Amino acid sequence: MKLKPLGNRVVLKYQEMEEKSPSGIILPDSAKEKPQIAVVVAVGQGTDDAKMLVKEGDKVIYSKYAGTEVKLDEEEYIIADQKDIIAIVE
Repeated sequence: MKLKPLGNRVVLKYQEMEEKSPSGIILPDSAKEKPQIAVVVAVGQGTDDAKMLVKEGDKVIYSKYAGTEVKLDEEEYIIADQKDIIAIVE
């Protein structure tokens, strides 16, 4: 199955976090926060009021409580409004 966002929404896929802290301590899953960095996997067509500024493959930083989390084919995604994207990581 494939997700196709509508309007000015985007589908984001979490970026995997490091398993170790900078000092080398291995972090269990319960100690990790959900990352705020994701990769854009699908982009809506935009609206008359707002054109889409991101494209598939962009790495982005998004607001902490943005979007709706969905699980599809054992993968976790976020469907969010483009306005919830704070920056594109270059």
